[in-house]
Amino acid sequence: MKKIWLFFLFSSFMATACNGQQPTNRAHCQNAKFDKTVANWLSFTVPTVSPNDVKKMPNVLLLDARERAEYNVSHLPNAIFIGYNNFDKKTLDSIPKDKPLVVYCSIGYRSEKIGEKLQKMGFTKVYNLYGSIFEWINEGNQIVDNQGNTTKKVHTFNKSWSKWVDESKAEKVW
Repeated sequence: MKKIWLFFLFSSFMATACNGQQPTNRAHCQNAKFDKTVANWLSFTVPTVSPNDVKKMPNVLLLDARERAEYNVSHLPNAIFIGYNNFDKKTLDSIPKDKPLVVYCSIGYRSEKIGEKLQKMGFTKVYNLYGSIFEWINEGNQIVDNQGNTTKKVHTFNKSWSKWVDESKAEKVW
């Protein structure tokens, strides 16, 4: 009887411990090592979507949660800069609370934190782009500069993080 009780206790503990970590229905990155890195940085408090999911979402608003220097180098087409360190919620005053919002940064950590703030502000359809702009580029999707022209340049935050962007897909700057 004691063994059965311990088994149930252990099972309950494992189920509780695993539930908050990584949902089984989350997005994934193509590169397994990058996927593991992204998963380790996230808390999964904001639902994740893949680049392919985003392209299928009608009427979505893309929000760039990187810093201005990163955004100025390149960003997803039609994305609005909202920043991270100087996030100003007034930028979204005119946006309906039920508008689908996809937030991204370099890999997804900063965008998850901004996504949490958006949820607290009452937005009901907030998503984090899993792998963020790095995965967007790695999957061969277009990025644009401040004039809206297609570019290959991407701000990779620093040399260490730049390893996660495919050399053949982008020109890395930091």
